[in-house]
Amino acid sequence: MNRNQRPAHPVGATVRRAPLYTPEQRRLRDSSRWTLVQGLLAPLQFVVFLVSAALVLRYLGSGEGYAAATVSVVIKTLVLYTIMVTGSIWEKVVFGRWLFAPAFFWEDVFSMLVLALHTAYLVALWQGSLAPRALMVLALAAYAAYAINAAQFLWKLRQARLDEAAQRAPGAAARGVAA
Repeated sequence: MNRNQRPAHPVGATVRRAPLYTPEQRRLRDSSRWTLVQGLLAPLQFVVFLVSAALVLRYLGSGEGYAAATVSVVIKTLVLYTIMVTGSIWEKVVFGRWLFAPAFFWEDVFSMLVLALHTAYLVALWQGSLAPRALMVLALAAYAAYAINAAQFLWKLRQARLDEAAQRAPGAAARGVAA
């Protein structure tokens, strides 16, 4: 921006965004069993990720524990597939789309990268096309993408909670916030 252009929003101004969920979507989210499934699978996947990342790093650091690291990456990938399938069902229930609902578009786009990297690991393992060290580096790349994607979803969870708090706040109706 050159100095003759003004910012779209004055400095210090609050920029409002649309709430993450409409009231109907929030109702569907809260009443869906898939919300509970996602709520259980997400922390499970994170624990599996931490254990597997430690095993992969152990192998890369010491050259020991290749079999355990390999099994852990396969388990992490299977858990990822499970959460992606159930998450797609959740998205269909709440937003009427299997994937790429506007509220979660970029999270879903990045999830495709995460899936591609994990799947590349499985294919390379199955084909024997990468040496063990290269496989573990690929697993770490997949895990880095997963960590970014998990942070995206945590940010959305925070946004949803802030939206709900704003809607419960006194004067929300007067500010035009849907109840």
